[in-house]
Amino acid sequence: MEKLTNFINGKAVESTSGQTTSLINPSTGAAYATAPNSNAADVDAAFTAASNAFAGWRDSTPSQRQRALLKIADAIEERQSEIIDIECRNTGKPISLTTSEEVPPMVDQIRFFAGAARNLEGKSAGEYMPGMTSMIRREPVGVIGQVTPWNYPMMMAVWKWAPAIAAGNTVVLKPSDTTPASTVWMAQVMSEFLPAGVFNVVCGERETGRAVVEHKRPDMVSITGSVGAGIQVAQSAATQLKRVHLELGGKAPVVVFADADLPAAAEAIAIAGYFNAGQDCTAATRVIVQDSVYDDFVALLTAQAQAVAIGAPDEDVFLGPVNNANQLARVSGFLERVPAHATVMTGGTALDRPGFFFPATVVAGLAQDDEMIQNEIFGPVITVQKFTDEADAISKANGVDYGLASSVWTKDHGRAMRIAKAYDFGCVWINTHIPVVAEMPHGGFKRSGYGKDLSAYGFEDYTRIKHVMTNLGA
Repeated sequence: MEKLTNFINGKAVESTSGQTTSLINPSTGAAYATAPNSNAADVDAAFTAASNAFAGWRDSTPSQRQRALLKIADAIEERQSEIIDIECRNTGKPISLTTSEEVPPMVDQIRFFAGAARNLEGKSAGEYMPGMTSMIRREPVGVIGQVTPWNYPMMMAVWKWAPAIAAGNTVVLKPSDTTPASTVWMAQVMSEFLPAGVFNVVCGERETGRAVVEHKRPDMVSITGSVGAGIQVAQSAATQLKRVHLELGGKAPVVVFADADLPAAAEAIAIAGYFNAGQDCTAATRVIVQDSVYDDFVALLTAQAQAVAIGAPDEDVFLGPVNNANQLARVSGFLERVPAHATVMTGGTALDRPGFFFPATVVAGLAQDDEMIQNEIFGPVITVQKFTDEADAISKANGVDYGLASSVWTKDHGRAMRIAKAYDFGCVWINTHIPVVAEMPHGGFKRSGYGKDLSAYGFEDYTRIKHVMTNLGA
């Protein structure tokens, strides 16, 4: 059985605790590897390494950091077959989709931040007081503690470390306890191009993550995770006045007006709803349809769901398993509690086979206060509601605690722009759903957290601003 290690100060190291956790292949339900269950001593060693490396990396030039990131991107691209194999065993994702839809954007995002390292913008130097010249410096924040989720292990790691390292910070990252393998592999590849201690990985369970975010050394903590985890991180950071960056999930409204191209919308929504088994904070899983076309659109979504192929990574399928047994139980629980006024149109029951497979599912007739509308299911389940007019659509769309992503489907440009303005979400797609580009920010409002991933805004989150004033007469 494969044995993973931590990666601290440029080398693979065992956990001082000697404790390990088993990694389960979601497609089979069987263990295939072990990973360290790191303790406070391991976390402390990682932060010591990151702290010692910070002074040198902070003083590196933007061009030096750019070259390092470009070499890392090239190395990952050249060795992508290795990380694809690791990621698909780690997550159960289809190999074909991981190859086409995850590796290319991930590599592109590293290259984007490599370029961002040399393109910081700020107010020009000038005289705002007689005899004095002021200037603005942008500097790295310092040592960063980061925690990533299990739904996109390798890509979420990139979203965390790439802007941080590009800006001159050093990093201690804890991947999810169920999916650490690709992050550990990445650290080993990156060590060829980065000074020891710039990027460190500690594996472990919830207590390891707590040790990372509560450690006194990091100047900033960044996580992608649940609302509950985000609240705990914010509370912990407040006692030490650390910076916090939180991406905490979503419940994206997908509002479909009667004038939309309904067959095209149904096909696109099914893709955006079932991609990655619906385990995406922006997934198109909360559909709200105008009442005059509601029945027709439910039928279209049901047909789409019934056509979704499900299977193991090496099969020609679109839908793989959910990530772990707990998540399968969570998704199943929502379906077991479907209210009497709702109807499961298709799917709804876990498959009777090894692994954690749940079929593409459509649940219609739901009300705004139902738990399937208000709470994140994080599985291949599309819910459908109806609305009467534009005001009702906006009310239902905004009537959740989350505020990450959203979409509107209509041929009326004015209506689309009114909806985009009215939505209380950090991202709005019009007649599409789920495309992400490195140049545009990803981040939410309300209980979806604060801070941005990707884009120049995400890069700036990992910098601090300093005012320098000089006396011209001295």
